[in-house]
Amino acid sequence: TVTYTGNGSSPRSITGVGFQPDFNWTKSRSASGSHVLANAVSGANKQLVSNNTNAEATNGTYGYLSAFDSDGWSMTTGSNDFSRMNTNSTTYASWNWKANGAGSANTDGSINSTVSVNTTAGFSVVKYTGTGSTATVGHGLGVTPKMIIFKNTSSAVDWRVYHEALGNTHRLCLNDTSASNNDDSAFNDTSPTSTVFTVGGSSSTNAGTMIAYCFAEKTGFSKFGSYVSSGSSDGPFCYTGMKPKFLLIKNASDSAEWEIYDSERAGYNDANYHLNAEDNSAEATLSGRLDLLSNGFKIRVTNSGPINSGTA
Repeated sequence: TVTYTGNGSSPRSITGVGFQPDFNWTKSRSASGSHVLANAVSGANKQLVSNNTNAEATNGTYGYLSAFDSDGWSMTTGSNDFSRMNTNSTTYASWNWKANGAGSANTDGSINSTVSVNTTAGFSVVKYTGTGSTATVGHGLGVTPKMIIFKNTSSAVDWRVYHEALGNTHRLCLNDTSASNNDDSAFNDTSPTSTVFTVGGSSSTNAGTMIAYCFAEKTGFSKFGSYVSSGSSDGPFCYTGMKPKFLLIKNASDSAEWEIYDSERAGYNDANYHLNAEDNSAEATLSGRLDLLSNGFKIRVTNSGPINSGTA
């Protein structure tokens, strides 16, 4: 996680990531503005937006990531302005993952894919062309992914999210607040394996050009799971085995926001600043929601729909 304050200059480079990122997710904090998601497989000047259904944009109108650098990234103003990336005096948060550059060919599935993978951290970016018929796609992880985020980059359709805790019959939608729904067409009611994931006939997972962000559980890098809310200020403790640097929570049983927390923004245990993946609003600075601890996180807020009411 990197935080910075916009200065309006273009181009501008941000450093301090600690590696060359292959997936960058940036959001304005102090002002409203859409999320910007870019990856090295699609290309630096391509972007998706988690809070809408839009197809992939080239050279985004409101600023875009123009290069993945050795310790961060560079960005350039769009044809309108720089509001999504670098408006003067606006604060931003950016979350970064390392895969393996532009990727290489993978033929493990019935659909060939291009895969950029970091097996140590359990993360891969997968690009493939959907067929509309049930198929398998290689993900390159070598272990079974716990969570996969899908987006059709060539059409304006919903994001789709697979999570092991919900099983292969249900999906979530990253761009809205809806609860998990039964969807036979998304994953064909088939769980991923150590080599491939399965897609059904859904246009959100298997039509046109597709990007899938795949996450496997790796000790010290990532943890995926679920918990049942208590509705009280002495809420659930979730063990991760390390201090979370990025935390994404969704109430799966009810309509509620996708809340994003991290260890870098001011007040992460006190004020619990958070952003919502499905919304373009500025950062919320509500107090006493959760604590990020050395080995997990502890829910503190009473009867909150997004994180302490229902199953998350």
